[in-house]
Amino acid sequence: MFVHLHVHSPYSFLDGASPIRQYLEKAAAWNMPAMALTDHHNVSGAVEFHKQALALGIKPIQGAEIICEDDSHLTLLAENERGYENLCRIITDSFKLNRLKPRVRWETLHSFHENLLVLTGCRQSAVCQSLLRKQPDRAQQILQLLLEIFGRENIYLEMINSYLPKTRYILEGLAELHRQTGIPMAASNNVHYIEKQQMKVHDLLVCTRTLTTTTDIHPERPLNAENYFTSPEEMQHRLSDYPEAVQNTLRIVERCTVSLPLGRRMFPNFAGSSPQQSMELLRTLTQQGAERRWGTPTQAHNDRLEHELQIIGQLNAANYFLAVWDIVMYAKKQGIRYAGRGSAADSAVAYCLEITNVDSAARGLLFERFLSLERAQNPDIDIDFDARFRDTIAEYVYEKYGTEHTASVCTFAEYQARSALRDLGRAFGFGRDELQRLTKNIPHVPADGIRSALQRLPELQKHPLNEPKYQKLLDFCAAINRFPRHMGTHLGGIVISGPPLAAVTPLQLSAKNVWITQFDKTTIEDLGLIKLDLLSLRTLSAVQDAAVYMESQGASYEAIPLDDPDTYALLNSGSTVGVFQLESPAQRSLQQRLRADSIEDVVASVALIRPGPIKGDMVEPFIARRHGLEPPSYIHPKLKPILEKTYGVVLYQEQVIEIAAAIAGFSPGESDRLRRAMTKFRSHEEMEAIGQEFTTRAVNQGIEREIAETIFSYILGYAGYGFCEAHAAAFADTAYKTAYLLKHYPAHFYAALLNQQPMGFYPPHTLINQAKQLNITILPLDICESRRAFQASDTEIRVGLQQVKGIEKTDTEMIEGLQKSHPFQSISDFLYKTHLDRDVLENLILAGAFDRFTSNRRQLLWQLPKLLQSRQGQLFVQETGLVLPDFTPWQRWVNEFRVLRLSPTAHIMEFYRQALDKRGVLSTKVLRETTTKRVLTAGLVIRPHRPPTKSGKTVVFLTLEDEYGLVDITIFENVYHKCAKSLFNHSVLLVSGTLDWRDDTALSLLADNVQPLPFPPPNSQ
Repeated sequence: MFVHLHVHSPYSFLDGASPIRQYLEKAAAWNMPAMALTDHHNVSGAVEFHKQALALGIKPIQGAEIICEDDSHLTLLAENERGYENLCRIITDSFKLNRLKPRVRWETLHSFHENLLVLTGCRQSAVCQSLLRKQPDRAQQILQLLLEIFGRENIYLEMINSYLPKTRYILEGLAELHRQTGIPMAASNNVHYIEKQQMKVHDLLVCTRTLTTTTDIHPERPLNAENYFTSPEEMQHRLSDYPEAVQNTLRIVERCTVSLPLGRRMFPNFAGSSPQQSMELLRTLTQQGAERRWGTPTQAHNDRLEHELQIIGQLNAANYFLAVWDIVMYAKKQGIRYAGRGSAADSAVAYCLEITNVDSAARGLLFERFLSLERAQNPDIDIDFDARFRDTIAEYVYEKYGTEHTASVCTFAEYQARSALRDLGRAFGFGRDELQRLTKNIPHVPADGIRSALQRLPELQKHPLNEPKYQKLLDFCAAINRFPRHMGTHLGGIVISGPPLAAVTPLQLSAKNVWITQFDKTTIEDLGLIKLDLLSLRTLSAVQDAAVYMESQGASYEAIPLDDPDTYALLNSGSTVGVFQLESPAQRSLQQRLRADSIEDVVASVALIRPGPIKGDMVEPFIARRHGLEPPSYIHPKLKPILEKTYGVVLYQEQVIEIAAAIAGFSPGESDRLRRAMTKFRSHEEMEAIGQEFTTRAVNQGIEREIAETIFSYILGYAGYGFCEAHAAAFADTAYKTAYLLKHYPAHFYAALLNQQPMGFYPPHTLINQAKQLNITILPLDICESRRAFQASDTEIRVGLQQVKGIEKTDTEMIEGLQKSHPFQSISDFLYKTHLDRDVLENLILAGAFDRFTSNRRQLLWQLPKLLQSRQGQLFVQETGLVLPDFTPWQRWVNEFRVLRLSPTAHIMEFYRQALDKRGVLSTKVLRETTTKRVLTAGLVIRPHRPPTKSGKTVVFLTLEDEYGLVDITIFENVYHKCAKSLFNHSVLLVSGTLDWRDDTALSLLADNVQPLPFPPPNSQ
C-alpha cells in the first residue's frame, strides 16, 4: 500500500489542475488510509480537505510545499495540532519578506520546527538540485542543515520518479544519501492533477501564471504528464528498486494525527475581561440601552432580553457583542454613519446596544433566527458604514486588538466563464481583439456553462465560440470551473481572535499591505474564528451628505417621521430612482401597485422583489390581498396571528420558525434548523423525513394529520423563498428615509448620489435626467465655479470636477484652492497656474470647463499644444488669428458624454426626436398620456437583464430612457429569440409593442419587436 504525501490542489493557484474531492474519491476507491494536501505556501484548502476526507474515511494530513530563502523547495507535513500551528507560523513569516514571492528563512524553520515532518522536496529542492549539479557534498550539507533544524527522526528523502531526464541519477543519489546517513526514503509523485489527460489543463494554468503561451518555452511548464495521482501499484512499479520508500509513506501516516481542530470558539477577550465579567458588562450595557430605547422597559421587554442574554451566555458570545458594540460606539463618537442589518436585527440586545435600528421586540421577531442553542453557531453581525470611513473603522479595530489578533478575511477570485475564456485564450496565444470577440455578450455564468449559454441564448447563436476551432477551449474552461485564480481581500470581513491568529491560519499581506487570512468567510468560521462584517455602503455616504444639509435647515435625519404622506405619495408614483433598494424597474412597478401607506408596506416590498419570492409566486397574491381583491386564507386558526401582517402569505423566514413552533411544538431553535434544512433542500428523502417529523409532532399537538400535512406542504413551498424579516426591516428604514430625502431635498439628495458613484441601479446620466424631470437645473462644468464634488442649491446642481475622466483628486484639490485664492482669468492663466497632464486638459476642454472664456471648444483644443509650450514663459499668450469652426452640437454632446459619462446640456434622444416624431414614435412623456394601446417608442438602453421567472421561461427586462424620463420594457421569450442580437449589441433602440397598465397604475411596454436606431442620429454631422 502507498499513500500520497505531496499533492497540489487548485489552491496552489494556477499550479493544481484537479479539485480536492477528485483526489479523495480516487484515494477512497483505492482504499488509501490517508492523504496529504501540500499546496504552495498556503493551507487554504485545509478545511475543505479535512471535512471531505473524514467523510470518506480518510485521514487528512495537513501540509504545504514551501520555498526557502535560497529558492529551494521543501515539503512540510503537520504531525499533529502543534505541527499545524507551526506550519501556519512558518507560512505567515514567509510573506513578510516578499508578499508576491514568499520565502522561508532558515531561522524561521529553527523557531517553528516542532512536530513537523519534512520531505526533502521535489526536483527543485536543494538536495535534488545539488545532485543534478554533481555536488553530492553540497547535498550532504543541505541535509545536515535540515537535520539540525528538524531532527533526524523527522526527515525523509523524497523519492519521485517522474521519468524526466536524469531522474534515475537523482534517485540513485538520494539512495546513496540514505545509505550514508540512515535517513529513510519516502515515495511521492508531486501530484498536480488527477489523471494524465489533465496535464493539458495544468499546462494552460502554468502558462497563465508565467504569462506565456503554449508555443513558448518556459522552465516551469510541465515536460510530461507523469505528475498525476498514481495508484499504489503504479508507485510500486515506479520505485521497484526502492520498495521501502513506498512502505515508509504508511509509517509517516501512522505518526500523523488529525491536526485541524474545528468547532472551537476563539472569541477575543474584550478589554482583557474574563467571560463572567464580559457577561456582566453586557447585561449592564443592555439594560442601559433598554432604558434609552424604551424609557421604562416592560416585563415583556425584560423577559425578551433575559431570554437572549441566557442564550448569549451559554454560547459564550458576550465578547462578540461587546466587540461590535465598541465598534459602533466608536463610529458614533466619530460621527461616522452606520446601520446594522441582516439577521442580527432579530436581536433585542443588538437593538439596545444600538448595533441595529430595528426594534425586534416590537416587531415580534425571533431571536433564534439569529442565534440558537440548537444550532450553536457563531453569531454573525453585518454593519454598513459610510463608505468613506470604513477603513477608519478597520484601523480602529486593528489598533484596539493588535495585528497579532486582527486580520481581514480573504476571498478567492474563482474562474467563471469570462475570466476562464480570457486566461486560457491568452495561453493559447489569442490576441486582444480575438479575446474581446470571444468574451463579448458572454453572460455571468459558470465556466462549465458556456456551451449551455451558447445553446440557450439566441443572441449567442452566431457567436464565434460556436466555431469548431474553439471547442477545445470550451472543454478546458469547463475543467477549471470555480478554480481559485488568486486570493483577494474581503470587502468587509475582519477577524478578531483571542489566541494569535497565525497559530490558527497563515496570514499574508494584501496589495494594500493589510494582513489577510488564508481562509475565506465560510471556512474561517469552521476554525472557530469570528468574523465581523464591517461593510462599505455608499448609500450611507450620500445619506450623510444630505443629512448635513438637513441639519443646516434645522431638521434631523434621525427624526424623519415614518408617516409622511408626501413620501408615500412619492413611493406610490414609482418615481424612486435613487431610493435605496426601491429603484429597480421591478421595485418601481411594485411601489405603484402596492400603494404603500405604512412602513410595514415598505418592509414587505424590500422582501418581495427577490428571486425567491418571484419564483415562488408570492408577489401577486400579496398585492391582491393587500387591496382586498382576494381574502387572506388560513388553514388553521393558529396561523392567523403569524401571517396576518402578510395577508396569509409566508413572506418572511421568521414566519416559518413561528409556524413550526405553533403547529408542531418545535422550539424556536429547532424551528430554525428546520428552516435552514428546507432552504437548502438537500434531497427529497431528507425533506420527506422532515415532513414526517413535523406531521407527527403536529398531531401530538392536537392538529389533524391532513391539516398538518397541508401546512407542511404550504411552508415547504415558501421556506426556500422567504426573506429574513429583520434584514428587510433594517433595509426598509434606509429605503424609506432616502425616499423622504428625495421628496423633500431632491437637488441635495441627487448631488449626494452623484458624488458617490458608482452605486445603485442607474448610471450618473440617468440621475441627471431624473433631476431634470423634477425641474432641477443642471449647471455645466465651469473651471471657476465647479468644485471637486457636485454642488447643490434648492433648485440647481453644478457638475463637479471629479466627474472628468482621468482627473486625480490632487488635481481637483489644487484647482479648488486656486479658485479661492487666485481666480482664473483665462485659459492661459489657468495653464500658467496649474500643471495638469495634457490628456486631462483636453478632457476639461471637451467637457466645457473653459466655455466661460471661449465657447469654441475645437478652437481651444487646437490651440492647446501652443499654449502648453508657452505657459512656462509668460502669463498671457498671443492668440493665433486662425479661427476654426466649432464642433457641431452632436459632436459637442458626444465629446462631453465621453469624458463626463453624462451631459448637463442635452440628452442623446433630443438628436433623434425630429426624425422620431415624423415616424410617430412616442416619447415617454406622451406615452404616459396616450390612450393608444399599440405604440412605438425609443430610447437609450438601461440595464437589460434576464431574472429568474416562475415559469422558467426567459423574459428580458430593460428600461428605455429619453429626455422626458423612463419606460420599462418587457420582452417575452418569442420576441427575445427574434430580437436578441439588437438587445445586447446596441445602445439606442426602437421598440414597438402594447402598453400595459398593471392595476391601472404601473406602466410598462410589452414589446413585439425591437430594432436598433442608426448611430449616429440622422443629420447629426
